[in-house]
Amino acid sequence: MKTSTTLVAYTGGLAVIFAAAFGVGAVTGSPIDMSNDHTGHTTTTTVDTGHTDHPAAGPATPAGLQASEQGYTLSEITAPAEANRPGTLDFRILGPTGDPVTAFDDQHEKKLHLIVVRTDTSGFRHVHPALAADGTWSLDWTWDRAGSYRVFADFQPTDGPGLTLGRGVDVAGEFAPESLPAESRVAEVDGYRVTLDGDVSTAGGPLTLSVTRAGAPVTDLQPYLGAYGHLVALRTGDLAYLHVHPHGEPGDGVTPAGPDVTFHAQAPSAGTYRLFLDFQHENVVRTAEFTVTTHEGH
Repeated sequence: MKTSTTLVAYTGGLAVIFAAAFGVGAVTGSPIDMSNDHTGHTTTTTVDTGHTDHPAAGPATPAGLQASEQGYTLSEITAPAEANRPGTLDFRILGPTGDPVTAFDDQHEKKLHLIVVRTDTSGFRHVHPALAADGTWSLDWTWDRAGSYRVFADFQPTDGPGLTLGRGVDVAGEFAPESLPAESRVAEVDGYRVTLDGDVSTAGGPLTLSVTRAGAPVTDLQPYLGAYGHLVALRTGDLAYLHVHPHGEPGDGVTPAGPDVTFHAQAPSAGTYRLFLDFQHENVVRTAEFTVTTHEGH
């Protein structure tokens, strides 16, 4: 995945595209049951074409704001119609001719990175689908909960630009939004403690995340996708999106394998952000989550 210090705005028009078989469909109507009857009944969702939801963007439009950019389009997405139904998530990247793109350059050891999050910032996932010869990307997929999600595809076609394209997905079921976690600079995950030092600032600056376990610094972090950590920030309210990678790289003879992992990031505006740090230790990738507030120029 390309290193980026630009936040991209989350767009509306949330929807999901379903195939006509195996209980997956595409009919009109909201799929999310906002009632509290607990019957478990669901409906399916509408189609988001990605072509008319938003005005045409100018050259300064940040990546991920739309499903199409610079001649490339994130196709309609096929996925299970409701929560807790196993299936596959499929899509294609269409090129300037309208044909599926089949050649991609590796970006941080993968040809495409898929980041999925629910609009209340819960259910964060950073995954890597497989590419078929016909240009279809797919992976086994189950939605854990109903709700509205945003799917970001980050990739670089061979001889093409690095892009982040996005679409919205509504998942059928009874919707129970989660409250925004309280602001915190300490995260606990699977016995690890991760502390955050520094600010997500509109002026830009360093962020250092330190990993400890049982009170001892972790100094043998393992490379994950070519780095000791991957950081995603999401602005609450609109899910503006920032993905950056840390200073240095494993094996360069300079960068230590923990406990500190330092990034440089710049927010586009003041606001409240959710931060997600992926790190690997003892062959397991874990995600530490934070809530922070940003002020203009500080």
